Order: sequence, then structure tokens, then C-alpha cells
Amino acid sequence: MIFDKNDNTTIISQEKSTIVELVRKLYATYPKFQNDNVIVVLAVLKEVKLQDMLEFLDISNRHRKTNHSFVVVTDQIGTDEVPDELVVVPTLQEAYDIIEMEEMERDLGI
Repeated sequence: MIFDKNDNTTIISQEKSTIVELVRKLYATYPKFQNDNVIVVLAVLKEVKLQDMLEFLDISNRHRKTNHSFVVVTDQIGTDEVPDELVVVPTLQEAYDIIEMEEMERDLGI
């Protein structure tokens, strides 16, 4: 797991572990990024299934309740296949765009 901080956004890149292992590591290292928006990049995975994505649901909901964004980047699964509570986009740029929109909504109290 690689952490890269850009202003108030932490980008977490998945290396070799499975998604289940990655989510366990996210919980273990949560204090490192709890006050940031989070982008989890799954670019190295060749196959991502719905069940894999559901592993992120709990930590995503927990993080979003603190008024921070949590976005998963993968082009291996369609955004219409995942629950609405989980934000999944195909590119890193789209992840930044989502975070920017969500920050504006929070600033406006929406």
C-alpha cells in the first residue's frame, strides 16, 4: 500500500495484496488519513468484482460520515454495478472532480 498526500487528499495505491487485505490495512492505518479526502487506486488489479467493491462499503460510509470524500478508482467494474453509497470512478481525474464537487456541496451545506 502506497500513500501519497496532495493537499487535503490522500491517494492510496494498491500494490500486490488482495482487496480484503487492503481494506484491513486501511482500517489499521486509518489515523494516517482520517482527516483527508481519500482516493483508493486499484489500477494494478486485472479483475475487480462486485463482492470486492463491497469490502470498501463500511470504511467508505464511516469516512464519509466525517464529511470527507472516499473514492475508489478502477475501470474494472461499472459504476452502475456498485451501491450508490460507494463512489467508484474509472480515472484519477474523475476522482479529483468528485472530491471537488463534494467539497463545494459541503461548503454550501448541501
